Amino acid sequence: MTRIGIVAERPGESRVAATPTTVPKIIALGYEVVVETEAGAASSFPDAAFAAAGATIVDGDAAWSSPIVLKVEPPTRGEIDRLADGATLIGLLSPALRPDLVEALATRGITAIAMDAVPRISRAQSMDVLSSMANIAGYRAVVEAANEFGRFFTGQVTAAGKVPPAKVLVAGAGVAGLAAIGAASSLGAIVRATDPRPEVGDQVASIGGTYLPVDVVVEQSTDGYAKATSEAYDRRAAEIYSEQAADVDIIITTALIPGRAAPRLITEADVATMKPGSVIVDMAAAQGGNVAGSVAGERVVTANGVTILGYTDLAGRLPQQASQLYGTNLLNLLKLLTPGKDGALSLDFDDIVQRSVTVVRAGAVTWPPPPAQVSAAKPATPEPVGASSQTAKKPMSAAAKSGLIAAGIAALFLVCAFAPAPLPQHFLVLTLSVVVGFYVIGHVAHALHTPLMSVTNAISGIIVVGAMVQITAPSLAVQLLAALAVLLASINIFGGFAVTRRMLAMFSKGDAQ
Repeated sequence: MTRIGIVAERPGESRVAATPTTVPKIIALGYEVVVETEAGAASSFPDAAFAAAGATIVDGDAAWSSPIVLKVEPPTRGEIDRLADGATLIGLLSPALRPDLVEALATRGITAIAMDAVPRISRAQSMDVLSSMANIAGYRAVVEAANEFGRFFTGQVTAAGKVPPAKVLVAGAGVAGLAAIGAASSLGAIVRATDPRPEVGDQVASIGGTYLPVDVVVEQSTDGYAKATSEAYDRRAAEIYSEQAADVDIIITTALIPGRAAPRLITEADVATMKPGSVIVDMAAAQGGNVAGSVAGERVVTANGVTILGYTDLAGRLPQQASQLYGTNLLNLLKLLTPGKDGALSLDFDDIVQRSVTVVRAGAVTWPPPPAQVSAAKPATPEPVGASSQTAKKPMSAAAKSGLIAAGIAALFLVCAFAPAPLPQHFLVLTLSVVVGFYVIGHVAHALHTPLMSVTNAISGIIVVGAMVQITAPSLAVQLLAALAVLLASINIFGGFAVTRRMLAMFSKGDAQ
């Protein structure tokens, strides 16, 4: 049985790599779990809770000497020396920004797995620590801004006068940005957001924000992370930031590019135009900052009374929640690395997830991994041999459209005029239903088409009832058609409910984590 050690973090880091909730599930994978004394104290997880969950409480040396060590922050040089020979270390290692750390880990001949290198693919979402921590950090950024801001977020009308709502600008609508937008909107603020990806506009609007588009073509991401923008985009975005800085009360910046310094979004001139008492939260301060004048880990007040928060521990300021999510992400990775549930950790480099997170393998540096292509963009279709622009499908002319409409009206008139009753009435209802349905569905967002159609398929029950009435008709042809109608409509009904059930299952919590 392989021993896993949960070690205490350095002073200032309040998170812990496992919780009393995740420990029993790690043990169920065949591992023995030991926890360093007071490792979870800062997260309000006492030693007694870990012991009750099945872990053994040990001193630091015993935890660090475990064959597998789980932690949150990157290890220091002294901590690396405490690792056992051939050990496996799993934690947040920032390999793209810390090549010196990667080299130090390699010299010890150990295996190092970076939780912050999980690829952005659907199968790895349950292990995506960056998204989990960004979600918490975005929420906490709004809490910190509200604490510094000297007014309400929501607008109020009181006997003492009218209080206008606060105006918030969120730069970047990724996981952290969307969390900040949702939190600020729920507090009653007017929230605006920018992002180089126009497709996030619907997401921003769905949680109460207003998307500010930058009408410049940008390169689409192929790995799930933000990409560097063009000069044209940066120029137009800078104009928007300058306009918004003079109007809003709070700015929250979340722009990060993996492996690179954070882009500068808010300049000194922008900060100078903000009203006294305004607040800026620079969530990228640790990577150089999106805001001129921000200092990593510090609170700065400018000459014109603007408070700039460069806190780098936003997720850690909600330590119990952050530890629970981090521990769950880590547990899901351990499930992937322990397919036999026998306490034997194995690495399969044919698996894109395992290959991506492995920074060092038995002393050999394996970083960076091959790129993972996860673009949702439609691939370009190669042009058939001999094809030319002249063979491209031409749009229908206005005259042709008018002709088709006229033909349809004429056909409807002929049916209503010469068909025996009650066929004209039924045909007229069918025609009007098609027209109304087309315009109704056409105004529904594309993201809602599947749930809408899966539920409305149940309306086919009306067809089943009508067909069952006709199935006893004296005519054999009518009976056959009625039976076919019952069969096809039943398929539509059961298929619609099956799709609906699968979609609802995507949002169910399942087992508590």
